[in-house]
Amino acid sequence: MLSKTLIGTLMLATTLPVATVPAFAQSRGEVVRSERDVRQEQRELQRERRDVQDARRYGNARDVREERRDVREQRRDVQEARREYREDLRDYRQYRGTNRQAFRGQNFRANFRYQQFRPGVRIAPNYFGQRYVVNNYRNYRLPNPGARQAWVRHYNDMLLVNQRNGTVIRVIPNFYW
Repeated sequence: MLSKTLIGTLMLATTLPVATVPAFAQSRGEVVRSERDVRQEQRELQRERRDVQDARRYGNARDVREERRDVREQRRDVQEARREYREDLRDYRQYRGTNRQAFRGQNFRANFRYQQFRPGVRIAPNYFGQRYVVNNYRNYRLPNPGARQAWVRHYNDMLLVNQRNGTVIRVIPNFYW
């Protein structure tokens, strides 16, 4: 009897986390990959359009028809990639909304006032000091920072900063609730 109860409990324990984690929980990396796919599809569409121009210039009517067909197919691919990107982004935002506790930051105390930063702005070293660097960026599903870059918390915003010269590379406003 004890072994049946133990086995039942273990089976329940192994199925519960799967049931509680939503299937749509997309990572930020998947959203970035989808965005990259959209850009790649757009580049391929540009190549196809150039091929149509070359076919008009140097080919015959059959070549032009084939190239136009390729352009139509590539447009569909671009539309599909954009749709997948929007779905991934929506799923990621929904994940953030349903897991608000994970994105609830601790009290933020700084010796400076809030200032809204934009990418490309150079900021003073006290804004991206070791005290404000977010080392557990993977927990928040942020992409890995590059060499000499760091994710920095600035009140409720998340900044990707080049630590060498203090340039803000990316800003995620209202990252923390």
